[in-house]
Parts: sequence; structure tokens; C-alpha cells
Amino acid sequence: MIPAAFDYHRPQDLEGVIALLEEHGDEARVMAGGHSLIPMMKLRMADIEHLIDLQDIASLKTITIDGERITLGAMVTQHELINSAELSQIAPVLREAALMIADPQVRYMGTIGGNCANGDPGNDMPGLMQCLDATYTLLGPDGEREVAAREFYDSAYMTEREDEEVLVSVSFDAPKGGYAYEKQKRKIGDYATAAAAIQITKEDGICATASVAMTNLSDVPVWSGAASEALVGTAVDAGAIKASVAAMLQDIDPMEDNRGPVAFKRHVAGIIMTRAITRAWNRA
Repeated sequence: MIPAAFDYHRPQDLEGVIALLEEHGDEARVMAGGHSLIPMMKLRMADIEHLIDLQDIASLKTITIDGERITLGAMVTQHELINSAELSQIAPVLREAALMIADPQVRYMGTIGGNCANGDPGNDMPGLMQCLDATYTLLGPDGEREVAAREFYDSAYMTEREDEEVLVSVSFDAPKGGYAYEKQKRKIGDYATAAAAIQITKEDGICATASVAMTNLSDVPVWSGAASEALVGTAVDAGAIKASVAAMLQDIDPMEDNRGPVAFKRHVAGIIMTRAITRAWNRA
């Protein structure tokens, strides 16, 4: 289908973006890679009068590693996450997750900011960012403010971002220990039926810290504090993993759709999470 008519804007700096958002309010939307927004416009699921393209804003395309703190500009692409040798060394879970997103054509254009800001429960990066306890920096008319990834998502496509704000960066501490991003999908390029992001540290054969987040199993990504705590202080044996999975299953709320009924999704979630914990523990 062809989208409804709209005005196209391509500002050269963030000041221009904010000015356009102030002028047009909820009639305007910013576009990063466009892989979520453009299909919705073509299907007439999104009625947008002013489209603001961020492609020309160089300040949003930077990768900064300051000691142990990693900051990714919103327009850093999945392809760049995969091919950054420095990122692959300090935060290899980013590469592992990005490689599971869609296909190479999508990853060349899809961005970390767009993936996180859109609020699509099927996107991969929001769950990973919750696992890593990331912070989103938003810029609006009143300046910058920070929102924790674990507090950013309200419901499907609804977030803490105001209409006149734009997500400009994602930052988090370099992860320690073992990691895994595990994803089950119907076919290459599809959204997950279920996905799990796990980060674990080990001391003397015992789990010292753990972080568990799940994707596409509720209308928001789910960071499960109970599932994380169930692993801490254990040797991450079968009993501990089973307890962690049971805690996670209490926190998710999948819906039946073309990826399967609720019972199937919950079954897949347990299997995927078990695989992810096992792989992360072996890497720790």
C-alpha cells in the first residue's frame, strides 16, 4: 500500500528536530532506520503528517567507551554494533543479539535508538537493555533527562517519551561475567516467539549476580527481578534454573497470536531461558 500524504523533514541538528516537534506536536514523528514506522504508514496503521528523518544528524551516530561506561548514539546501526571490534570485546552480548535481528539488509539501516524507542514488544534491544540496566537519554525543549530502560515501557508502543522528545542515546556499564541472548523464531528475519537476555557473574563457583530479561512475552519487555534473584547464591544447577524459570513465568503475560497459543509460548519461554542461563553460566 501507499502511505497517506505527509511532509518530509530532514534537519541537520538536534535543535532543528526539537523545533519541528514543538511546532507540530503529536502530528510529527521522528524516524531512525524506518523499518517499523514505514510499514505502519504503508498499512495506514500510523497517520503521520510530518515525518522527521534523523539520518543527517552526525552527533547521534557515535559509539563512546569511557572507562567502563558505554554510550551508543541513537542512530548507531545494528550493523555497526556487530562490526565494532571494541564493542565486541567489551560487550559481546550486543553483537550476539544484533546478529539475531532480521537480516543483513535490515541491520544496515535499523538503529539501536529506533529499536529501543518504538515500544514494539517484539523488538530485541529493549529486553537486552533492561538486562544490562541501561539508561535512555531523552532530549526535549527543556533539555535532557534520563530514564531507566526498566522504567521506560508502559504498554505496547507506549513509552515514557513525551511527544516533543527524542531518544538521543543509550548508555550502560560494560557487562561482567557470562552472557547469552537466546531467541526462538518461526523463520529467519521474524520477531521472536520468545527470547531471553541473561547476564551472570560467578565467584568461587557460585552465582554472585544475575539479570534476566524476556522479549515478546508481554506487551512490554520483562526484566524479572525474581528470576534473577533465584539464581544468586546458587551453583546454577538444574534446581536453581528451574526455580528461576518458574519465577519468570509468573512475570510474563503472553497473548495468543500467529506465533502460537499462550501455553506454547510459555513452554518455549522456559526452554529458551534455560538454554540462555546454561550458556551464560558456562561463559562466566
